[in-house]
Order: sequence, then C-alpha cells, then structure tokens
Amino acid sequence: MATLFDTWSLDREIVLVKLLNHSRDKVFAAWMDPTALAEWYGPAGLGIESHEADIREGGLWRFDMVGVFEGQEQRFPNLMRFLEIVPNERIVMDYGTPDPDDPDRFRVTVTFDEQADGKTVLTLRQLHPSPARRRIVIGFGAVEYGLQTLDGLAAWLDR
Repeated sequence: MATLFDTWSLDREIVLVKLLNHSRDKVFAAWMDPTALAEWYGPAGLGIESHEADIREGGLWRFDMVGVFEGQEQRFPNLMRFLEIVPNERIVMDYGTPDPDDPDRFRVTVTFDEQADGKTVLTLRQLHPSPARRRIVIGFGAVEYGLQTLDGLAAWLDR
C-alpha cells in the first residue's frame, strides 16, 4: 500500500546539512547510543527526557523536549520510529508525537558522507505530509531549531 512518503516532493522537503570534524562511524554512533542522543539532541535551551529508547530498525525513541518558558516548565512529547538503519550510511525514521494518528508526522532521512579528510557531511532531510505543513514548521522555526540540534551534535562530538 503506497503512502504519501513513497514519493519525495521538493515542496514538502526541508534539508539541513552540517560538516562535522569527525569520522562517519563516530557521528553515526552518536545517533545509535540512547544516552548520547539524549545529551545532544534538540534545540538550544531544551533538555531531553527519554521514556523509551530502542534504537534499531523497528524500534522507537519516545521522549519529551523540556524547557522553561515565562517561568513555566513546558513539555513537548516526541516519538521517532526507526524504519531503516544502514550502519554508517543512513537512518530513516518517522517523527511526530506519540499519537498514533498524528497527522503532522513526517519522514526523516539522515545520511553520513565521510570525506577524504576524515570529516563527515551529515544531511538531514525532512519530508512533511503537505506543502502547507512544511510552511507551518518553517514558520515556527524548524530550520533554526534543526540547525541548533546539529550544532549540539557537533559540540557533543568535539568534547
């Protein structure tokens, strides 16, 4: 049965790219370790509280992004379902809220391209369910937040 994610469409896509000063296997490992992932993942100013982390094909990571806004703690529930994991090459996941009928769930593909100098180009592609939803997430800062997440990965790797 075909889904809306079977056909890639540029008007539904957001692409983020980061050059990392580390080998592809080290960058990939930072995605596969649930403890590491919770340390670096997410926009600046938000922490991660993991509830379940089974990072393998068919597994899922259920977590809250937690932050304080105007003196109040706010939680943003998230769920990643890992669809495909090719070691040191690619991770494909569906990303949304824990609601199984989340209409805003989107597909994420992360690729790891090792360079001749030992650095890695990480490319994160998001495919949203519609052009309208893509515009909404860009409007609330998803590109900036995604780049902050990749900056967090770089800083974590540099430690």
